[in-house]
Amino acid sequence: MNPRPTDPGKDPSRDPGNSPGSNPGSDLSRRTALSLAATAGLTAALGALPAFTASAAPRRPADTPPLTGTSLDQLWWQAPGDEGSLIEQGLPVSNGRLGALASNDPGRELLLISDVTMWTGGLNETLDADGQFPYGRDDFGSFTLLARLTVDIPDHDLSGVNGYRRALDLAQGLVTSSYVRSGVTYRRQIFASHPDDAIVLHFTQSGGGHYTGTITLDGTHGEKLSHAESFGASFPNGLRYGAAMKAYGSVGRVRVNGTRIDFSGCKDLTVVVSGGTNYAPDADRGYRDPALDPEKLARTKVLAAAAHSADTLRRTHIADYRRLYERFTLSLGTSSDAQRSLDTWERLKARARDGAPDPELETAYLQYSRYLMISGSRDSLPLNLQGLWLDGNDPDWMGDYHTDINIQMNYWMADRAGLSECFDAFADYCLAQLPSWTGLTHDLFNDPRNRYRNSTGKVGGWAVAFSTNIHGGSGWWWHPAGNAWLSNSLYEHYEYTQSRAYLAKIYPLLKGACEFWEARLITTTLPGTSTEVLIDDSDWSPEHGPQDAKGNTYSQELVWALFGNFAAAAAELKRDTAYADTITSLRKKLYLPEVSPKTGWLQEWMSPDNLGETTHRHLSVLIGLFPGDRIRPDGSTPPEIVDGATALLTARGMNSFGWANAWRALCWARLKNADKAYQLVANNLRPSTGGTNGTAFNLFDIYEVEKGRGIFQIDANFGTPAAMSEMLLYSRPGHMELLPALPGAWAAAGSVTGLAARGGFVVDVRWKDGVPTSVRIRSVGGRTTTVAHGGGSRTVRLEPGESITLKGFAR
Repeated sequence: MNPRPTDPGKDPSRDPGNSPGSNPGSDLSRRTALSLAATAGLTAALGALPAFTASAAPRRPADTPPLTGTSLDQLWWQAPGDEGSLIEQGLPVSNGRLGALASNDPGRELLLISDVTMWTGGLNETLDADGQFPYGRDDFGSFTLLARLTVDIPDHDLSGVNGYRRALDLAQGLVTSSYVRSGVTYRRQIFASHPDDAIVLHFTQSGGGHYTGTITLDGTHGEKLSHAESFGASFPNGLRYGAAMKAYGSVGRVRVNGTRIDFSGCKDLTVVVSGGTNYAPDADRGYRDPALDPEKLARTKVLAAAAHSADTLRRTHIADYRRLYERFTLSLGTSSDAQRSLDTWERLKARARDGAPDPELETAYLQYSRYLMISGSRDSLPLNLQGLWLDGNDPDWMGDYHTDINIQMNYWMADRAGLSECFDAFADYCLAQLPSWTGLTHDLFNDPRNRYRNSTGKVGGWAVAFSTNIHGGSGWWWHPAGNAWLSNSLYEHYEYTQSRAYLAKIYPLLKGACEFWEARLITTTLPGTSTEVLIDDSDWSPEHGPQDAKGNTYSQELVWALFGNFAAAAAELKRDTAYADTITSLRKKLYLPEVSPKTGWLQEWMSPDNLGETTHRHLSVLIGLFPGDRIRPDGSTPPEIVDGATALLTARGMNSFGWANAWRALCWARLKNADKAYQLVANNLRPSTGGTNGTAFNLFDIYEVEKGRGIFQIDANFGTPAAMSEMLLYSRPGHMELLPALPGAWAAAGSVTGLAARGGFVVDVRWKDGVPTSVRIRSVGGRTTTVAHGGGSRTVRLEPGESITLKGFAR
């Protein structure tokens, strides 16, 4: 990620307040239009990426099956969220598109509601004077809030209640709160239903109490409201949006009163809210559906949901949510009674203060990540820097998609932890953007002002900048290797699923990235030899060092992996044989990094000197160790390369931002250093106070952008659990290793089920004293793999759908 505001490499002119405006609504040039036409078949290949659309009535379960979860699936707190700090204290709910942060205050429930498609900006196709993209909230655009929902209950002020408790039930996807007032117990539940495409708040009580108060639904962009139950408006970029609510109760009175809803004497109260935009993932339509009226559709959705009881809506949501959540279980050991007695925030503080492992808290942290993935990435756009949760309309870095670590890290956990279908939003986003990315690349990449242009004078395929939006546009600087990293991430999903249909879908992205690099690579002769190699043109190793270096390790490793992945895809799909041979020939000529005789580190640049920051947050130079696996500590990689990578990783240090610590932990796990990997996980679990790096009250990861100011950035919430998964299982197609970096804190006894392995397998493992006692391997498409542990290995052969149980692993 992304440059900090103090980064010397970041041009101040890119600050949102200073960025010159292109015309977000301007038409594409004729040349761009021709480029789009060349990729017209992609829309059909993509199919209809679901957006905010009308849908059939969901299937209603007859009842709710018994829970398989336990109290260990509960996070809980003894205080509500402060309205001024909801990004750190609010509890998140979402249905994959529509989300909210909830305060859970007894007297004033506040929901900050977001829709992942709620963006300003546009295609952003007019370059700045330096040949780079503008990067402001008007030209590039920004992710913003949709609405605020407030339920005021004046006589339930926090100061007048007892026994307050709120919880996040990870096993059912429910936010709950309860308290006692005047001898009456009051409870509320909040959830975001994917089947009903709505957020539901349900207020109940036992003991003869009632609710009296008001409900307001407000926009966040200065909208003028004419009535209480809905609103609609549009941005200058043509994006229409709207939201609606419906409130009802079984006893008492609920009525519209101007721009608010009044309720009185209600023994229970249900509030249903929905909303969205007319965004459409279709470049041919300018990423808009002009026929869609978001306000009208939101009203239709809330009325349809409100025709059912809150209990029916809850059961429908839980059945849908548990279908995903229960695919994966984890036990890392048993915590003490003293640890269990603490609420989640106090438990985080105690763990940091005492330095004692808390295996059940660590398990819950990983399951919380899965909750965020299920909630945040289903049937719409992928998770951005904010996931899809906001506390205002000015998120740092626009809440965009950063292509040099952040969007990739957001999806490192999904396949590993049994949530492969949540990955689809990422792939579908890239496919929907591809026509525009291709057109902009052909129009703009070789602009003579672009310091990263191809000196060959050729251009092909597609490229992106370091930032991308939802309108087909890029922002900030060009990022030549971004296309390779995105493509490699998408291909890795295929390695997990073995879905040929999916591989065929992403094939145009892989091929287009190869076409870009075929045009870009240049030939150089290695010093002191007659050996000619292919290298990247003038480029930047994210995010430090020279901006005009050639042959950076980062790009070389990514392109090496890209070319291999494309050749494998072409062979599997029986396509483009001649072109795949061309790409394979280019791959054989690629320069690959050496170890510096000066530092002993793997070289980040084609120089023995360290040209950047020793402890820099990015590990761009180690991308061949993770997420790539060209560098392996198994004897297949020259030992001097492994040693050089290890030395570089050591020099980078153990304390950085959350996402940077997560990447370090993954690299140490690949090197089978359990102690360092676990220490980095523990570092990320340190409570954030005063804006410091660490974990917030609500378990969101906090990124300290400057002293005293921390922001929420979601990538570490996925990267850290990905590291935990990697510590339990390493895999690549044809090979897996059990418990490769199991730390002492988890070694006594534990288990995991539903852990996915590349090559098309799902693995269940039980262990005791650090040794697997039972291993079940199920094929989801894979046929042959070796299973290794402790220096020994076995070969497993299965047909898709078959499974086998292995025992008797040696220490």
